[in-house]
Amino acid sequence: MASITIRNLDDQIKEQLRIAAAHNGHSMEEEARLILGRALATVDRAGGLGSRIRNRFSASGGVELDLPSRHEQATAVDFSE
Repeated sequence: MASITIRNLDDQIKEQLRIAAAHNGHSMEEEARLILGRALATVDRAGGLGSRIRNRFSASGGVELDLPSRHEQATAVDFSE
């Protein structure tokens, strides 16, 4: 198991952590581990940006677009001029 040290932790956050730990019957260290675990588990399930956008707007329905047919073969741009 790894260990970390959190420097420059705001006193108010430390106090909130202490109160939450006491309320839940945990040490501050255990409470911090649980909070980090829950926060990171939520991030993993959310997926990437594209997945989150799709999930948010999928209920609105999709849009069907008619793509125009291409009559000419695509050509590369000529930069020689």
